[in-house]
Amino acid sequence: MLSLIKEHNLPSTFPEPVVQEAKKFENKVDKKDIPNRVDFRDREIFTIDGEDAKDLDDAVRVEKLENGNYKLEVHIADVSFYVREDSLLDQEAFIRGTSIYMLGRVIPMLPRELSNGICSLNAGEDRFTLSCIMEIDGKGNVVSSEIVKGIIKVTERMSYTDVQAIIDNTNAQTKKRYKPYISQFKLMEELAIILKNKRMEQGYLNLDIPESKIDLDIDGKVVNISKYETTFAHEIIEQFMLTANEAVAEKFFWLEAPFIYRVHENPDLEKIQELNKFLFNFGMKIKANKDNIYPKEFAKILEEVKGKEEEKVVSNLVLRTLKVARYEAENKGHFGIASKYYCHFTSPIRRYPDLFIHRVISKYLEENYDVSEKWTEKVKTQAEERAKQSSEREKIATKVEREAEDLKKAEYMEKRIGKEYEGIVSSVTSFGIFVELENTVEGLIRFDDLGDEYFIYDEERKRLIGERTNKTYKIGDKVTIRVKKASKLLRQVDFELV
Repeated sequence: MLSLIKEHNLPSTFPEPVVQEAKKFENKVDKKDIPNRVDFRDREIFTIDGEDAKDLDDAVRVEKLENGNYKLEVHIADVSFYVREDSLLDQEAFIRGTSIYMLGRVIPMLPRELSNGICSLNAGEDRFTLSCIMEIDGKGNVVSSEIVKGIIKVTERMSYTDVQAIIDNTNAQTKKRYKPYISQFKLMEELAIILKNKRMEQGYLNLDIPESKIDLDIDGKVVNISKYETTFAHEIIEQFMLTANEAVAEKFFWLEAPFIYRVHENPDLEKIQELNKFLFNFGMKIKANKDNIYPKEFAKILEEVKGKEEEKVVSNLVLRTLKVARYEAENKGHFGIASKYYCHFTSPIRRYPDLFIHRVISKYLEENYDVSEKWTEKVKTQAEERAKQSSEREKIATKVEREAEDLKKAEYMEKRIGKEYEGIVSSVTSFGIFVELENTVEGLIRFDDLGDEYFIYDEERKRLIGERTNKTYKIGDKVTIRVKKASKLLRQVDFELV
């Protein structure tokens, strides 16, 4: 792990002056700022996160209005109140761009004093927020939205597991403990279903690619690797955050504000044609031409493979066809979410673009939406360079997180040489086939380890054909493999065919 940090030149500690600046804030909100804020402290508000999350930047509340609509409150930590522009904290956060999660260790964007302290929406503590309050009708349309500076006191810190148990009514103890709030979580579920259905109709790409859950012991050694199971409780937060991100992006787009958007452009036609060669094996096709590339076409394919053995493989292929999302100062829409306006507003503790747009939003609120042209011009230039740097840092973070996973997977398989597993062919190349196991570990079977036959690589259909027997291997095929070798230094795993 340390070699990864060195290899990518990651900042593993904070400079002392930055830490000192963070310590100044202590753990209590500044009372003199409370009168300038909307006070939500008398309301039941919840954070819902994984059991081990420490930096809690979002809290939610839902109520049913008399007209039958829903009121959704998304409260986000007001990090920009503490991390002022050009302060040492801000300069350091800009350099880092994002928090990096490396299995058991985090390289945070902000010092722990802030990220786990005064900025984290800890239960029972007064915390400053930027709050997005939305009215949503029964079809999932946002009828109106406003953004205010708020102060909240989170009622309960909930975990996904507990919320799911409440929704499913599967754990009497959990139900008893949270009895006063059960109707709240049921209402959240109701609204999340409506929001999700609306998204699916628009062509939202529900890429159900399971992440790896890698359990480490206290020494950081891998004990187990499995699929990370997500539940509808995750979906509740996902849908609420997407809705807030869209509402904020749309509002500031029409204000022509200097802003950072999350942009995901249409995939290239050539890439779609490549994908169709794969999909041909499953009897499927994406209809597209250069003027008409719709998320809905992709969504249809994903819906078709739902629950089938090839679901994961097809989801992965679709993912590889899509462009990589990035940050830009210009709004270009988000293909994967099938959304015209999208930004990242909900995680200012761990992402710099969120922090940047919080500052812009705060300026508009403070100036009653009447900002000077001079300021706008200055911040437009900033938005461009901040977006570029944030995209670069995100790329590095993604690469490091993936390599950290590969390293741990190889370490885990080093102890399993000679063992046999069932797997699915996830990719076919000119040098062998990649096979993914049920526990998400992927390994390569080189040509020499495919038995005593010579295989020809059919590039057009991305498959291998045996010269003598015509035996073919294509994406999605089930195979039994034996672990041949594994190296955590090379972060590689090799299989042979059984």
